[in-house]
Amino acid sequence: MKILITGGNHAKALKLMKAFPNHFVLLADYGDVPGIVTENYAFSSIGVLNKDSIAHVLLNFCITEGIDCLIPLHSYEVEPIAKSAVLFGEYGIQVLLPDASSIAEYLPDKQSTFQNFAVFVGGECVFASGKEIFVRTEEKLNGVFGYNVADDELKLFTI
Repeated sequence: MKILITGGNHAKALKLMKAFPNHFVLLADYGDVPGIVTENYAFSSIGVLNKDSIAHVLLNFCITEGIDCLIPLHSYEVEPIAKSAVLFGEYGIQVLLPDASSIAEYLPDKQSTFQNFAVFVGGECVFASGKEIFVRTEEKLNGVFGYNVADDELKLFTI
């Protein structure tokens, strides 16, 4: 599986790589990005940032790069991508975000620093950096969520 993590120039994106050891990870960002390619990951530029057409730009990028799964980390990408998740799905691209109808409850109140993060796919926790076991009742919860201790309310892991 080929996974795109936006915000590739940020340390949070690099932390997320350890959640996907058996997949190829493309770390991408807007503007200048180092041109590094390895067997398990690469860095790439998405191009010039245009917040007005962010979903369109990312969909084109995903199609061009053969992306199977998109993890948007920039806070300005979250809502437009969540609203466009069905369109991404039509191209076989899974968007790891909560449904657009419930995304507001997972947005951090302010830019937060979390000690840990957990990755949920289809309601199942597939990775937790703090080694916790999460049992959630939310149906089909998708996304990367930050937390400090396991009992914390999960918030999207954004930059």
